[in-house]
Amino acid sequence: MNLIPTILSGGSGSRLWPLSREEHPKPFIRLADGESLLQKAFLRGATLANVREVLAVTNRDLFFKTRDDFTEVNHNQLDVTYILEPSARNTAAAIAAAVLNVIERHGEDAVLLVLAADHLIQNTNGFSDAVLKAQALAQTGKVVTFGIHPTAPETGYGYIQASSQEVIRFIEKPTQEKALEYVASENFYWNAGIFCFQAGVMLQEMQTHCPEILLATQQCFAASNVMKGAHVFQLELEAASYALIPENSIDYAVMEKSNKVAVVPCDIGWTDVGSWVSFASLSLPDANQNRVEGEILLDNTHGCIVHSESRLVATLGINDLIIVDTPDALLVADKSKAQEVKNIYAKLKHMQHDAYKTHRQVRRPWGSFSVLVDTKAFKVKRIFVNPGQRLSLQSHQFRAEHWVVVNGTANVINNNQNIVLNAGESTFIEANHKHQLHNVGQCALEVIEVQTGTYFGEDDIERFDDQYGRN
Repeated sequence: MNLIPTILSGGSGSRLWPLSREEHPKPFIRLADGESLLQKAFLRGATLANVREVLAVTNRDLFFKTRDDFTEVNHNQLDVTYILEPSARNTAAAIAAAVLNVIERHGEDAVLLVLAADHLIQNTNGFSDAVLKAQALAQTGKVVTFGIHPTAPETGYGYIQASSQEVIRFIEKPTQEKALEYVASENFYWNAGIFCFQAGVMLQEMQTHCPEILLATQQCFAASNVMKGAHVFQLELEAASYALIPENSIDYAVMEKSNKVAVVPCDIGWTDVGSWVSFASLSLPDANQNRVEGEILLDNTHGCIVHSESRLVATLGINDLIIVDTPDALLVADKSKAQEVKNIYAKLKHMQHDAYKTHRQVRRPWGSFSVLVDTKAFKVKRIFVNPGQRLSLQSHQFRAEHWVVVNGTANVINNNQNIVLNAGESTFIEANHKHQLHNVGQCALEVIEVQTGTYFGEDDIERFDDQYGRN
């Protein structure tokens, strides 16, 4: 039977700020073993029986980061299908797009296993067993959800009330009193947000329960572009028509209305990494119940979460705080307010502060750059370009740039000039001049870029030619 793990990946990066950002949301955060949550989701699906392809639905702007993460762990060279969303329309639209794509290529009998990119599952054998049960139910025409035996009265999770495998009702995030009642009962489960169904069955359920979402997605498909390559199928959804799809979750749109829903209760070591408290729970506490990562010095400190990426953090005489230190932002919060970190993110976004969107180091499809100095008068970047890669042919209205090559060999287009620069050589690019940087060497190209002008935002860019398909 054709089983297609389907990973829904995206998010705003708000709940684990400042480690996560809009351009580096939670699925890309690396854990202590070096793997990202997204990579773990890929391996979770790729290692199941009868899997020859993994499908990912993700934001267009995150495609190259997603591709790079998958390539790093796709040792068996499974086929990968990417459905690229121009904007977020919630899970119903994402699953509708996946279903239509799978039916077109594999038929209505193909079974999708929908996985979230930001969950952690530690009991892989238990997960495999649960998937086999879900597949068997899916073949009988059921839409299957996974229910986790609750271990605590969590108020941040949705619950499922069930009798054996029959779903009685879905329950939104409950009060503390209700959550205590649910944990004491044997008929309530956490809603894991993992689904399994035949493509044709979900198509029928969407036609019945959310026809406007399905029709709008079908219309979007007709206007969208497909690219095929070795082991890769890429569907880029057309922006204008995708924006017209009604926004709704699959839970509201289908699961709570359908009479075909079944649940597979399971104990799979599932964690929804949805806050700094849940993220920190992945590491072991010390004798004072502190959970730390990085170079941390604790003195008379109890029950704290301390995370540092690049420098020593020392604490003295504090209790129950969250401290997260990154090169460009520091978070200090009461641990009881972990779910409200997203409010800080929202305020930064309203202010259009760069810290909601990017880190000091930013990955691009051609390599990466780090911001070394950022002032009102000038900005300095350290740019790394991978061998054979090039930036887009572009210009800037409000800034000039001075490029100094410190390692490698660059081919540079500077207005009407085409020049080769080696280490120690430089060029000055005036505002409004078309320019391009191309690594023609065998090693990483390293360039120091000094920007001068009146505005240094990343949106001051006009692209004339880009091999990565960015506007």
